[in-house]
Amino acid sequence: MSRLAFVGYGLFGALVIGLLAFITLRPIQVLPRIALAPGFVVLDQDEQPLTSEDLRGAITLYNFSYSGCRPPCPDTTAVMQAVAQKLPTLDTKGVPVRLVTLSVDPARDTAEVLHDFGARYGADFTQWRFATAEAGRLKHLIGGGFGIYYQVRPDGTLVLDPAFMLVDGNGLLRAEYRTANPNLDIILRDIRLVAMEAVHSAGPGRLAYEAAHLFVCYPR
Repeated sequence: MSRLAFVGYGLFGALVIGLLAFITLRPIQVLPRIALAPGFVVLDQDEQPLTSEDLRGAITLYNFSYSGCRPPCPDTTAVMQAVAQKLPTLDTKGVPVRLVTLSVDPARDTAEVLHDFGARYGADFTQWRFATAEAGRLKHLIGGGFGIYYQVRPDGTLVLDPAFMLVDGNGLLRAEYRTANPNLDIILRDIRLVAMEAVHSAGPGRLAYEAAHLFVCYPR
């Protein structure tokens, strides 16, 4: 065997060992890049437009509710409140985090009602927005874009599947929590993972993060 071939086999073996170690040890964990999140234009609690482009560069957690949500309606907004209370203690390396509650009841949830809705949960409206849109556009956004089922019954009551969606600063859906009672620690962990990726995947670290996605180094 020539010296060149020996060196080549050695490099190949080192590469294989390195990849196996990366897959086994999982030194970098990432959340999956599920899909492109839907684009939108909605109006918030101050009758100001809020668009998906406004949220570029920020990690955004969405929930879907309405001001008249009472049992048996799943109160997902209380979970958002808990997340909001924890965010000041979460190290996101300077990456901003935003919360958006989308109302599925535009007929009753006017801007004034949404403002009162947010105030009920102690929302800081600079970080947590409450918004809605015309019924057809809203159905396209929530039902079609995020894939969440809801329906207004003939008697005016609503049926709504509970869900939360985590979107990164590039507009990619990174996590879905399709339950009314997700684990708060997991949501906070996921926000931190997305923030870490946003900060460290630039420059030399990019290859390591792309490898983590390639070899599915997702948290368990």
